[in-house]
Amino acid sequence: MAESIKKNDEFKTVYQCGKSYANKYLVMYIHRNNMEKNRLGISVSKKVGNSVVRHRIARLLRESFRLNDEKFHSGWDMVVVARVGAKGKNYSDIESAFLHLAKLHKILKNEAVTDSIS
Repeated sequence: MAESIKKNDEFKTVYQCGKSYANKYLVMYIHRNNMEKNRLGISVSKKVGNSVVRHRIARLLRESFRLNDEKFHSGWDMVVVARVGAKGKNYSDIESAFLHLAKLHKILKNEAVTDSIS
């Protein structure tokens, strides 16, 4: 089961010590957390849209993570930052962008993942 990253210090650690990859919808930072579980932090800036838009993107990201949790190696802190391009995208667009970044970070277990976002 995954947890959330909520504390500012935890976000800072991932930003400063982690590695990042980006695609047109998302930026993903990852950092080892020395735990048996993965933790997800989500950041959606006001530039992306109003609170309704931002919360929808956050929900889509959380759901993408929840449904694909078993595909990830454990022991990672992930911070996903939504880019302006994510506004108005559907679940499958967000999920494929999320999995594409996870694949780039090599934190997915050996499973076939569609690579539709560049």
